[in-house]
Amino acid sequence: MEQINYIKHLNAVFLQFSKDGRLNPTHISLYVTLFQLWNNYHFPVNFHINREEVIQFSKIGSKTTYHRCIKELHHWKYLLYEPSHNPFHGSKIKMFNFGTSDGQVLYPSHTNIGTSNGQAVVPINKHIQT
Repeated sequence: MEQINYIKHLNAVFLQFSKDGRLNPTHISLYVTLFQLWNNYHFPVNFHINREEVIQFSKIGSKTTYHRCIKELHHWKYLLYEPSHNPFHGSKIKMFNFGTSDGQVLYPSHTNIGTSNGQAVVPINKHIQT
């Protein structure tokens, strides 16, 4: 089993998601579902999945969408996907460790992102003061 830091991994992969314009919410939902299954299995090198369970947990509407998204996540190197083609033996997934840094995860500045006038963007988790 691999040593995975849950928080570092999620922070790193979400930073990667934010930079990747190819992804849509379905890709992210599928990835998060697979990450949670990987966590439930205590982060083995690889694990087998049940397609119907993954579709249900990720709220994907069709098998076609599921297959397209999982193949794209594989092609874009977010994971390795090996279809089993056997209804009694689920497909094999290998997740990559995105949180491998030993140091503190650094975040980009929240200023001047997405603005043309130099106005600072307030982080979504800023506390509301009363």
